[in-house]
Amino acid sequence: MNPDGPPAPVGPGRTYTLLDRHGAPCSSTTPGTLGGHRRGRLYGRLDCPSALRAVSRGPYAKHRVFFPDEATAVAAGFRPCAVCLPEEYARWRADRESTHHAMRNVSDREPSRSPLISPTDLDAYGDLPRPSPHTAAELGALVGLLTPTKSPIETVAVGHSRDAASRAAADAFATAWTARGGRVLTIVNWPESAASWLRPATRLTTALPDAWVVAAAPLGFAQLARRLRHSTEWDPSRTYAFASLSDSRLPALTGPDTVHSLRGATADGGTWEVRRGWVTTYDTAGSAS
Repeated sequence: MNPDGPPAPVGPGRTYTLLDRHGAPCSSTTPGTLGGHRRGRLYGRLDCPSALRAVSRGPYAKHRVFFPDEATAVAAGFRPCAVCLPEEYARWRADRESTHHAMRNVSDREPSRSPLISPTDLDAYGDLPRPSPHTAAELGALVGLLTPTKSPIETVAVGHSRDAASRAAADAFATAWTARGGRVLTIVNWPESAASWLRPATRLTTALPDAWVVAAAPLGFAQLARRLRHSTEWDPSRTYAFASLSDSRLPALTGPDTVHSLRGATADGGTWEVRRGWVTTYDTAGSAS
């Protein structure tokens, strides 16, 4: 695939690297129909004048990606380009503003520690476990998730709750990531309860990383995740977590779409992923359980 512009015409035996609906690279025998920018999380036509100008300047091409169709781009968490897809962008913007307005109304009616989760729900899930110290296998599996073949992930933002296990896990990841040549743009922490979650949510997303890494207690992260999802450009499909968040009560508390596609590592070196309302774990051989 030509990273500096639209895919070249199909040739015998030629393969193209596209993104699938989870935002992961995959091989295709046909070129993509839409281009996108990974860090900007937007997609548009291959002849978009704004994208072509950016590509000609050089750095943009480093984060250029392609999709087979619009449905795949939307599922991967990308938004329409305002320049070449103005109607699609207008609909996306209207839907987003409508969602924000609805969530503000809920917040006004339900005073609680979190403006997005009611005290009743928080009490119902108050027995969520505290994080355990991470293992070497867990850290290795987490780094492995962020470094698959042809991975474009270079910069990360790290977030953690303030318990000792989460803080240690976040520090260990930051050390391992920088040792590999990656960059940690910011490290943000949060308490288990707060009057507002907007400040940590904003700090975690301002730097526009390639991915987010989280080491946290489930209850606090559930409250932060709701604020992240509805007030920022945070994308759970680009978020990787330690084993402490591999609990199906997390999506039950946040709502199934809030953390859909969040993934992470298990203590024994396996992996897990949130698929709608459930957490599916995979052993080191890739078998689901």
